[in-house]
Amino acid sequence: MDLTGLIDADTHVDETDATWEYMGPGEQQFKPVTEMRSNPNSSTEHAELREWVVEGVRTRRPIRNDSKSGTQVGARELLDVESRLRHMDELGTEIQVIYPTFFLHVPASSDEGQIAVARSYNRWLADRCSASKGRLRWVCVPPLVDIAESIKELRLAKEHGACGVFKKGDQEAGHEPNDPYFFPLYEEAERLDMPICFHTGGGVKEVRGGLLSSKIPAINGIYSLLENNVPAQFPNLRIGCVEAGASWVPFADYQLRRLHDRHAMSSNETGRELGFDVTKDLFKSNRAYVACQVDEDISMILNYISEDNLLMGSDYTHQDTSHELEFRSMLEARVDREEVPASVARKITHDNPRAFYGL
Repeated sequence: MDLTGLIDADTHVDETDATWEYMGPGEQQFKPVTEMRSNPNSSTEHAELREWVVEGVRTRRPIRNDSKSGTQVGARELLDVESRLRHMDELGTEIQVIYPTFFLHVPASSDEGQIAVARSYNRWLADRCSASKGRLRWVCVPPLVDIAESIKELRLAKEHGACGVFKKGDQEAGHEPNDPYFFPLYEEAERLDMPICFHTGGGVKEVRGGLLSSKIPAINGIYSLLENNVPAQFPNLRIGCVEAGASWVPFADYQLRRLHDRHAMSSNETGRELGFDVTKDLFKSNRAYVACQVDEDISMILNYISEDNLLMGSDYTHQDTSHELEFRSMLEARVDREEVPASVARKITHDNPRAFYGL
C-alpha cells in the first residue's frame, strides 16, 4: 500500500533569531537572547547547552544533529522553506502541521513577556508559511495570560493559514483546562473552526522533566474536558491530544466510565446532576482526536476509540522518543504484514488529520 500524499499531524519548527523580529517598539526588552553554558550532564556531542533567555527564564534552544534528526537547519528553522518542501516530497508528505519548540514550557516570567513572544512567533510563522502554497500549516500560540489578546491572535492566525490552537493540558495561566476562564477561547476557536490542540509540554513553571512535564499534561487536557462535559457546551469544537501516544486511551475510557457509574450512585443519594454522558465511543462523540505512534498496538486501541479519531505525525525536527520521520513507510509495512487494515491506515494519515485540522 502506498500512503504518499499524507498529512503529517505533528511537526515542529526550531525558532531562530528572526522569530523575535516581529516585536513592537515597546516590547524589545522581551526579545529572547541566546546564551551558552556548560552542560552538567555533558557528553562529547553536547558539552554545552544553548538556551533562550527571557526575563531570567531559560528555555532550551536545541543544537540538532542533522543525521539523528534526519533534517537540515534550513528546513528546521524555516530559513529555506523550499528545502523543507523538497524534503516533504521525499517523505511523501502533502501537508505538515507545525507546532512550536520554544513554547513547550512557560517562556517568560511576566504576562507582558509571554504576550510579546507569542505575538512575534505567530507573525513570524505566518510569514514563513505563506511561501509554502498551503503545504505548511501551523498551530497558533495564544498568550493565555490574557484571553482578549488570545482571541485577537486566533483571528489573525486564522487569516494567515493557522489550523489549530496550541494548548497545554495542565494548569496553564493558573487555570485548569476545564476552567470557565478558557471558555471564551474555546468559543472563538469553535467559531473559527480551529481545534484545541493539547500538545506535550507543561504550563506549570516548577515542574521539569519526565512524564509530569511532557506527556501527562496533554493527556490530562483531554481527560479533564471529557470528565467535566465541556465539549457538550461547544458542540462543534474539536479537541486533540498530540505527541503523547494513544496507549493511554483504554485507561482513560475505563476511568471515565467508572467515574460515571460511581457518580451516578452518589447522584441518586444527593440529587446532583451527572457531570457527563457515557456513550459507546467517548472520544468520537466528543470530537476528541488522539495522535498515535506507528508501533503502538493500534488494533487494541481501536477497541476504545474510533478509527475516525486517530492521527499520526513525525515530530519533524525533534530528536526524542516521538520522532518517527519515516512513519509513512513504517505504517505501509504494517499494512503489508496485515497488522493494520489499509482503510484504517488511510484514515489515520489522510482523512482524519484533514477533518481534525479543518483542511
